[in-house]
This record gives sequence, structure tokens and C-alpha cells, in this order.
Amino acid sequence: MFKSKSYNEHKIDKQTIDKKALIFGLMSVFLCGMGFSIIAPVVPFLVQPYISNQGEQAIVVTLLTSVYAVCVFFAAPGLGALSDRYGRRPILLVCLLGSAIGYLVFGIGGALWVLFAGRIIDGITGGNISTIFAYFADITPREQRTKYFGWISAVAGVGTVLGPTIGGLLAKFGYSVPMYFGAIITLINLVYGIFYMPESLDNNNRLKKITFVRLNPFTQLISVLSIKNLKRLLISGFLLWITSGSFQALFSQFTMNTFNWTPAIIGLILSIMGIQDIISQGFIMPKLLIKLSDIKITVLGMVSEIIGYAFIAASGLLAFYPLFIIGMFIFGFGDSIIGPSFNGMISKSVNDSEQGRIQGGSQSIQSLARIIGPIIGGQIYVAFGHSSFAFMGIILIVIAIAILYKNVRVKI
Repeated sequence: MFKSKSYNEHKIDKQTIDKKALIFGLMSVFLCGMGFSIIAPVVPFLVQPYISNQGEQAIVVTLLTSVYAVCVFFAAPGLGALSDRYGRRPILLVCLLGSAIGYLVFGIGGALWVLFAGRIIDGITGGNISTIFAYFADITPREQRTKYFGWISAVAGVGTVLGPTIGGLLAKFGYSVPMYFGAIITLINLVYGIFYMPESLDNNNRLKKITFVRLNPFTQLISVLSIKNLKRLLISGFLLWITSGSFQALFSQFTMNTFNWTPAIIGLILSIMGIQDIISQGFIMPKLLIKLSDIKITVLGMVSEIIGYAFIAASGLLAFYPLFIIGMFIFGFGDSIIGPSFNGMISKSVNDSEQGRIQGGSQSIQSLARIIGPIIGGQIYVAFGHSSFAFMGIILIVIAIAILYKNVRVKI
């Protein structure tokens, strides 16, 4: 009934981007960004009724992040392979439905195990971002992918700006309300996709069959790391994603414990990340793309994150929130330019028929890092103090830069 035309039926010349495909892709990114970020300010407050000790709260909050990442790790390669075989459209629609159910269960709550169940449901279908990147790789010319990945980052930034602010404000009506709102906007995107999303993957570029090897996350991980041009690139990204996963998991807990901030204030500050994306992608990234290569932009972003972490660490040691805000602006700039340039390098490393596989493998590595990052971050947060995760970030990013530059020399 809702059969969609394939992407190739909408366009012949790949230099022309299909508008319906582009609108759905960007809307998916926007709502994914908004749906995820809208819950960020309230997670510690949802955990608080079940655990009163601050240290135990931090560990549970990071475990909720890790269990989501565990599910993404196991699901992402399979979702990527399935999208290479059956097309992007059915996989994205199923993922959106799963995310909506996950938000709903998490909002209902009532016990810690229910909160974990909600994150597990969302995580199993949480590999949709890899399919979205593969979707954009399908509909964009190879030489323009970094630019369109920049658009993805910018649109996600808009969602990230609105998400935490709305989540913090909605929390005044109850800590579960942001979860219900997240479910609603995800379902809206699902309905739009059912009616308007064209399939982007041409039948000629699809896998003929899917083997168990392609569904096994560990085999897929080894396979992706065996690609000569990608190994060091993904190892560098792995270290970067460990620090990012730790920071994201502890952000709300850190500000609540250190500055006694409420969900509304936490949501407002989280919006800085989204604002940085908008500014960077709209005004800075186009100029950087003219003057710098993808790898130089990535390293510039990493250096900015190091400086940002230094300010964040100082804010925790001194309990002085202005330093934290300054650090967030600097960190946000770095984070906003790393994403599109790094994903551009990954996408350009393989041919069109492998985009789902490579993005799924990349997502698995990210998920593995986001399993490890929150767990390590939570433990050192309790053992060594509130600023310890920022110091860990500085050390790991320095190592990541060294590996990335060594990768360039190896390729030369």
C-alpha cells in the first residue's frame, strides 16, 4: 500500500539530489538528535528515586549508557548488512519504531530494570545512524559527501539545540514527560517515512545474500579493521569515542553534583553543543573545506576538544561554572567539525556497494567505545573525583592524534 519508488526512479543523474530523499534523511537526523538529547537532562533525576548515593547514581547512569551501546554494538553490523541486502528504507522504518517504543518504556519506568529495558529496546534498533550515513552515501556524489555529512552534523545540531532545552522545560511537568515527547516525535518521523521516503539503494548495488559472518559483530569488526586504509583511522576514532562516551554519560551527573544544576539549566547548557554545530557547519566548515583536508580538520577538532577538556577539568576542581561554560564552547567547536570530516574519510575509503558495511562497522566500533567509555568514566568519577573523566579525555585524544598522523605517513 505504501510502496515507495526506488531512489533511481526519482533521479537519473547522481549529481541531482532527490528532494524527498534529502528531506527524509535530514528530518531523520534532526529528530534523532532531538529525540536523544531531549532525555539527557533528566536521566540522573529518573535514577534518583531508586538510588540516593551520588556515587552509585553516577555508576547506574553510566551503565544505562553502556547497556544501550552494548545493544548497538551487536545490532549495528546486522542492520548495516540488512540495509545492503534489502535497502535502507525498511531498516530505517523498523529502527524508528523501535526507538519510539524504547522511549515509551523508559518514560513509564517504575523500577530500575524497566529503565534498563527501555534502553535495551532502543539500543537494539539504535544502529539506525549507520544506515542513515549509508543512505546519504547512496544519494550524494562521492566528491560532495563531506559537505553533506556536514549538513547532517548541522541539522543534528539544530535538534541538539532544541532537545535539551525542551527536555529541561518539559521536566517541570514530570521527569518522564521528555521521554513521551521523544516517542511522539520519533513516531512522526516514522509516519513521514512510510509515506514519503524513497528507497536509495539501487538493486544492482545490493548484496545477493547475507551470511552469518556479516551479522556477527566481532567478525564484522575484524573485517572492517582489516581494510588497510581504515585500521589506524578507526583505532584513532575508537579512542576519541571512548572520551566522548564517558563525557556524554556523565555530563548531567557532573553538573548536578558539582554545580547543583536543575534539568532546565542542564538542558540549556547542553544546547551549546547544538549551537556550535549550527555555527560551525553554516559559517566555518565551508571555509575549512576549501583550505584544509579532512584529516587536518579532524585534528583541529581534536585539539579544540583537548583545550575544552582542560577548562572543564578546572571547573570541576574549582567548582566554578563559568570555566565549564567556556570549556563547552571550545569543546563544542571541536566536536562539531570532527564528525563530518571523520565520516567523510571513512566513506571515501570504500566503494558504493560497501557503504552499509563500513558505516555499520564504524558504528560498532563507536558502540564498543561507548560501552567502555561510560564504565571507565563512571568508575574513575567515583574513585578520583569529578574532573577525572576530563583528564582521561585529554590523554586519549593526544594518543589519537599521534595514531592519526602515523596513519597518514603509512598511506604515503
